[in-house]
Amino acid sequence: MNWSRTHRKAHSWAALLASLPLLVVIVTGLLLQVKKEVVWVQPPVQKGVSTVPSVSLQKILDSAMSKPEAGVHGWADVDRVDIRPSHGMAKVRSVSGWEVQVDTETGLVLQTAYRRSDFIEAMHDGSFFHPAAKLWVFLPACVLLLILWITGLYLWIAPRLSRYLRRPATQTA
Repeated sequence: MNWSRTHRKAHSWAALLASLPLLVVIVTGLLLQVKKEVVWVQPPVQKGVSTVPSVSLQKILDSAMSKPEAGVHGWADVDRVDIRPSHGMAKVRSVSGWEVQVDTETGLVLQTAYRRSDFIEAMHDGSFFHPAAKLWVFLPACVLLLILWITGLYLWIAPRLSRYLRRPATQTA
């Protein structure tokens, strides 16, 4: 059995099978790396008036409902509320992907923007495509990436090691 030929074949087939899922992982991973710097991916955090929250959750919900683009008509339309006392604001994330940032002292809306980072994360782990895609497509693609790394490392080391072992011994006088 020729290990070099076997590794080349494994490397080639693994690269072909893993290429599309890995492209999705790479592109979405790059976007997630810069999500705080790129407003298109994730809205920047706004600062409220005070670091001590004083408005009720109902007032935060009412403020979010005042922005029709967010599509919030009640608590059923809210995915989560992220309260940031150090920034004096609360992020209301709607199930539609919109984010409304509300001042936790005045209850005024600081910003309304579409948040793409959650969608990008779902694509990154494969759950966007189908719940089973995480385990049956993206996990095997990552295993293939590990095989590519191992076989690529072997294909890089093997010729160098072979040349090193074949070189003539140096004479010392």
